[in-house]
Amino acid sequence: MDLKKAAAEEALKYIKAGMTIGLGAGSTIAHLARLLKEKYEADMPLHFCTSSFSTASLLKELQLEVISINDVESIDIYFDGCDEVDLNLNALKSGGGIHTVEKLYARQAKVFIILGDQQKLVQKFTGKIPIVAEVIPAASSYVFKEVKKISSPQKIEWQMSNKSDGPVITASGNYLLEIYFDSWPDLATLNSQLKMLTGVIEISLFYKLVHKAIIATSAGSTIIERPL
Repeated sequence: MDLKKAAAEEALKYIKAGMTIGLGAGSTIAHLARLLKEKYEADMPLHFCTSSFSTASLLKELQLEVISINDVESIDIYFDGCDEVDLNLNALKSGGGIHTVEKLYARQAKVFIILGDQQKLVQKFTGKIPIVAEVIPAASSYVFKEVKKISSPQKIEWQMSNKSDGPVITASGNYLLEIYFDSWPDLATLNSQLKMLTGVIEISLFYKLVHKAIIATSAGSTIIERPL
């Protein structure tokens, strides 16, 4: 059973004609895009925008029109994957290096839904996935030094490129700082401390942003909603 496709199929239940749908990145979102193509062709008009270059390419390949987020007043639903999501629907989206743009979509969405399989759902963050901070180059030394003072991280390092000699450079020309915790501090405090550092554009911790998570398991899909 393809659990990623099962999660995408469950997501279709939330979609209605005329909606503006935001899509993130990853294989589960690719499944959803293909399923949405079928609905689009079945006389169900939809509008699409995406935070991901690869998803934008897929949507164009499927002949679905992609509009800029600057041209929409709001997004009805934003679907995306994650690296880990806890039972309180705090999520880490650290793998793609595009979390700043993804947060922009999440903020503009009326509903933000995470899609994933059972391996992504954790009681609390495991420590295998870092928080990633997008940092302007001029602040790199300052931010690195200040992060060392915050809640005693296990390890901090710049994300290095495997295609060039040096750090990964984001589409906005910034660096990505990976911050690992063996024992996680209070997420509310950590979220505030990191975001307040001058030079940090955004972090990959999605704290109290996710409204729902659709988690596909071998026994069926589980829907988790954020506690009030």
